[in-house]
Amino acid sequence: MPEEVLFKSESRQSRSEIAAHLREIAGKLDGDGEFTLSGSGEPVTMRVPTSATFEVKAERETGSGPDELSVEFEIEWNDGEQGEATEFTIE
Repeated sequence: MPEEVLFKSESRQSRSEIAAHLREIAGKLDGDGEFTLSGSGEPVTMRVPTSATFEVKAERETGSGPDELSVEFEIEWNDGEQGEATEFTIE
């Protein structure tokens, strides 16, 4: 299935700034699940249903330079889908 990027933002920020963004989205998820992403293009409003798939992935990318480490948090859902709960912890 083809993928259409609705919004993308990438910038270098302090840990504190990143944490503030994560806290803000967490607050929206605790509420009605609706949030709006805005930046240089058109704003995109999304509403996460009461149940969705939550994926956490830690990666190491090796190449010609220094290794690049990343952690990705992804929330995924289909219209009308109810996901199954799977527990994990962050320490």
